[in-house]
Amino acid sequence: MMQDDYQQSRFNQRSKRRKTNLILNGLIGIVLVLIIVVSGIIFLGNDDKATTEKEQEQGVEASSEVNEGEESTSKETKESSSDADEEDSSTDSSASSDESSEETSSTDNEEAIVTEGGADSNVVRTIVNPNWKPIGTVQTGEHTNVYEGVDWDEMVAAIGYATGLSKDNMTIKFLGNDGHNKSKGTVFSKDKTQIYRVSIEWVDGEGWKPTLVEELASIE
Repeated sequence: MMQDDYQQSRFNQRSKRRKTNLILNGLIGIVLVLIIVVSGIIFLGNDDKATTEKEQEQGVEASSEVNEGEESTSKETKESSSDADEEDSSTDSSASSDESSEETSSTDNEEAIVTEGGADSNVVRTIVNPNWKPIGTVQTGEHTNVYEGVDWDEMVAAIGYATGLSKDNMTIKFLGNDGHNKSKGTVFSKDKTQIYRVSIEWVDGEGWKPTLVEELASIE
């Protein structure tokens, strides 16, 4: 009888130990599960935060690039507009200058008095233009006709001014005295298609001034 009680007691103790172990194991399992869950939450949370921060940085960079692109486009547009304005201004200025030159030329031509024929049969036509002005001079003091040096060069310049012939395209047939402070010259172009007899007079302090141009049919 006593042996049966002893065995029963040992059996009860073993059962209690098993139950205790089961409870402890269960608690340990729960703790492990909680640790895993919490670790997962923390890890996933950090990943989400990192992803969000990265997306925000990319968003800021994209926004910066867009702004820079807009600023660059705006700058290019302004530069293009400025260039266009400058071109328009240049075109307007050039057009205005051309119009002014045309008006001046037109005025000169309108005021020029052209007469067919002239003093002799070799004169094709005679031209007098009240717009002709003295060409300027470097000479000072009382003037006397001198057919050399500075005075000669200024006479040739006055003839070129009246006829439109450049010095390089002008052959001088004759240039001599035509009275006090007056001279007359016969010139023609290198190809001999333009032949002129030109009268000039001296204006004190201002130089030689054309007074008459005769277009000739042949070289005298």
